[in-house]
Amino acid sequence: MSLPGLSFKNTSLKECVLQGGMGVGVSLYPLAGAVAIQGGLGIISSAGIDEIVSKRDGKKVGIYEAVRIEIEKAKIESGGNGAIGINVMVALIDDYEDTICAAIDAGVDAIISGAGLPLRLPSIKPPGHTALIPIISSARALELIVRGWEKKHYRPDAVVLEGPLAGGHLGFKYGEIEDPAFELENLLFPVLDVASKHGNFPVIVAGGIYTHEDIVRFLAMGAKGVQMGTRFLATVESSATPTYKQAVISAKKEDILVVSHPDILPASPCGLPFRITTSSPAYTAKRIPKCSRGYLLQKGFCKAANNTEFLCVCSELMASAGYAPKEPELYTVGANAYRVDKIFPVAELMRELCGE
Repeated sequence: MSLPGLSFKNTSLKECVLQGGMGVGVSLYPLAGAVAIQGGLGIISSAGIDEIVSKRDGKKVGIYEAVRIEIEKAKIESGGNGAIGINVMVALIDDYEDTICAAIDAGVDAIISGAGLPLRLPSIKPPGHTALIPIISSARALELIVRGWEKKHYRPDAVVLEGPLAGGHLGFKYGEIEDPAFELENLLFPVLDVASKHGNFPVIVAGGIYTHEDIVRFLAMGAKGVQMGTRFLATVESSATPTYKQAVISAKKEDILVVSHPDILPASPCGLPFRITTSSPAYTAKRIPKCSRGYLLQKGFCKAANNTEFLCVCSELMASAGYAPKEPELYTVGANAYRVDKIFPVAELMRELCGE
């Protein structure tokens, strides 16, 4: 069967597929634009975007200008008709407000925000036509956001429910990741209930979605769309390095693990469980991280500075997009990455996902 479209606020997608905002530097304008052309929502990752655009374009720019440049390029790449979103992490405290303002000023179609509760999002700047979409991992988190946003006279335009099979940072405790109670299927119904009580906004599911059949199954359960990261990581248009993409193709099921200090070392300095491949050079490197970027600084301090227990995720993820050649690469993937056996053009992947 073909897939339905998806509408939220002022945006109507031909296909109910959102491409994940993979940072650092994997989801940039070439990937977002290619997805938008095919009728999905192409999403830019804002993490480290100022450094990426400065190095790529050969001109020093700040976060505000970099965000606007990348959104404009994605719109041009999409032919001017596709829908473009941006993923903005709450954890990037210093850049958060400037990124939100820039995205709205650039006319982005959607801001997707997680890695923390985006409680302040509606009050930073009037969003205009831009949809505000939080990422959550539980009905309780959605309740907190809805109640907080209601005080600002706003409700979510949609919500992304991300389950424990996603790649990168996970919004679960380490022991919850393999607990059946926290499977995406079991998380969905309470979230649908919350959404229905507060305007019935669309619920989009993410984490472990791999095939057309997976999409159809979750739509039948009440989801209105899906967000997928790993499948789009392994595309021609993805800005991951060739070695990153090859690591995905070569990965076996046993190569994919979740690191979470102090359970398995080294871990992310964010304190959240973090899914990677063991083939990541950064995982096997024996070195003392140097905090030279500081995107995750908390009160001027990062746990990854000058110790070997934590991955230096800012520099190592930047390396996996080719923007920190002296650093070891860090490969984040979803739990189903071992199923990837080739690199698709986005157009071919979208045809497969949409059941054409």
